[in-house]
Amino acid sequence: MSLEKKQLRNIKIEMNYLDNPDGSVLIQMGKTKVICTAMIEDRVPFFLNNQGRGWITAEYSMLPGSTDRRKARDITRGKIDGRSQEIQRLIGRSLRTAVDMSKLGERTIWVDCDVIQADGGTRTAAITGGFMAMVIAINKLFEENKIKTNPILNFIAAVSVGISEDGAILDMCYEEDHKAIVDMNLVMTEEKQFIEIQGTGEERSFTREELDKILDLAEIGIEELIQIQKSELKDLKIFKQ
Repeated sequence: MSLEKKQLRNIKIEMNYLDNPDGSVLIQMGKTKVICTAMIEDRVPFFLNNQGRGWITAEYSMLPGSTDRRKARDITRGKIDGRSQEIQRLIGRSLRTAVDMSKLGERTIWVDCDVIQADGGTRTAAITGGFMAMVIAINKLFEENKIKTNPILNFIAAVSVGISEDGAILDMCYEEDHKAIVDMNLVMTEEKQFIEIQGTGEERSFTREELDKILDLAEIGIEELIQIQKSELKDLKIFKQ
């Protein structure tokens, strides 16, 4: 791998983007834009009843105008798109690793990630922005004295990496992703521990050396994303206790 693209795409984050949710973020990475909202319900799924623990779940969708050809809504087809289902499970799994459910109380936090413009990396942007929306919602619980301690265990973020004919690529746009020989999505904590690795050799197999290279690249990107998250969230009351 001779050349590397080590920079994240241009990132813009607008916190409290919407009025109604308990937490909301508009995250833009390159041309990809995702609205992430978090809303709290004072109940949990039946399998957690009377256990004093909370739950976090996620839903993900791409809006009809997010791509160059209209994407039909799930309700039109009468069932959720398989890709969307897989991605929202990934988002939910990732967010749950970041929170001590026993400190959340018997509440469910719904994190909804709606892609309004797609140019690669929608699932990773959804995780990074969804975490921020969730933290804002948890901070609201703290400000209202509904929880007494900070349940957030770790900051988490996600990024795509790949290998092209020219070298390793961090935070791929759609064109780069489409041409990638190897395609990966990684979710990590601020302590540089992996939450999930999704990787595929699209056109060929890849070596251990190449794997190490793109894992290192992903770590650089996620570390930068987490620093951005911390900078945006630093004034929340929950981090000042």
